Amino acid sequence: MLDEPSLGIAMILVKTIFQKIDKSLGITILLVEQNANLALEVSSHGCVLETGRIILHDQSSALRVNERVKSAYLGGC
Repeated sequence: MLDEPSLGIAMILVKTIFQKIDKSLGITILLVEQNANLALEVSSHGCVLETGRIILHDQSSALRVNERVKSAYLGGC
């Protein structure tokens, strides 16, 4: 489990940490992260929580293009 690995550290360290999360290892990692862009980059699936409840669950690629996710969590990108 990684809980907010980007919180309060320099961006160069954040990039290093996220580069170490390798999908090809074939292991499951529970990642709790408020930086949705980074989290969706390194994950295959994601859950979106709102007030403690899962409101969306899908493949990361689908979440990245979901209008609700883009508007609320990805800066409208």
